[in-house]
Amino acid sequence: MVTELKTKPVITIITVVLNDEQNIEKTILSVLNQNYKNVEYVIIDGGSTDNTIKIIEKYNQEIAFWKSEKDDGLYDAFNKGLEKATGDLIGFVNSGDLLTEKSLEYLVSYYKRYQDVDFFFGAVKKHWGILHGYKSWKIHFTWGFYSSHSTGFYIKKEAAKILGKYNLKYRYSSDYDYFYRMIVKHKLKGIGTKKNELFGIFKRGGFSSKTPFFDHMVECTRIRLDNGQNKFMVLLTLVIKFIFNLKRI
Repeated sequence: MVTELKTKPVITIITVVLNDEQNIEKTILSVLNQNYKNVEYVIIDGGSTDNTIKIIEKYNQEIAFWKSEKDDGLYDAFNKGLEKATGDLIGFVNSGDLLTEKSLEYLVSYYKRYQDVDFFFGAVKKHWGILHGYKSWKIHFTWGFYSSHSTGFYIKKEAAKILGKYNLKYRYSSDYDYFYRMIVKHKLKGIGTKKNELFGIFKRGGFSSKTPFFDHMVECTRIRLDNGQNKFMVLLTLVIKFIFNLKRI
């Protein structure tokens, strides 16, 4: 999908949060302190009862839109953010995660150089190391084909419209379904940045790490089957994953 190139594209950053007074301000500041300033910042709070709202209110003048209300989980909050996003590029930075100061400069550089690309995966530092690159063929066997959703994933607005919303049918891994549809069904084009082009830092102990292994495995299998992947390949992938994770079960 080729879009008209804008020299200074608007980048929408969506932050979702619930009762995270310890981390939300650091996340907000990592977005507001970007070297690249053409940013539309959207915050979706799930009805926090701690001091999260007071912290968000401190930055009213610099936030394009924010709201606080109960939602139906993380991916419902993502969808609410997408509804408000008007930028040329859209990305997510969950509360607790941080952008590096140069992250959006790296993103715009790739946006200008690769005009036929629909989405971008930036390098992200997690507690075990830096994840980087993008290998689309791996999606048929493993979900370890990209760096990170939060802080690392950005998609052009036109491509996001094609994909639509995150499917709330999947409570733990709707981002995998989103990516499967993006890569396999719609065959959108993506690219990953180099290892030293660090987009963000992913905080340990987030939503994904709290998901029970068995529940996560079952839902990931369901996503593949619902999207029409070959059943034999799905079974083989499931068996291999089960064997390599016996100690966690």
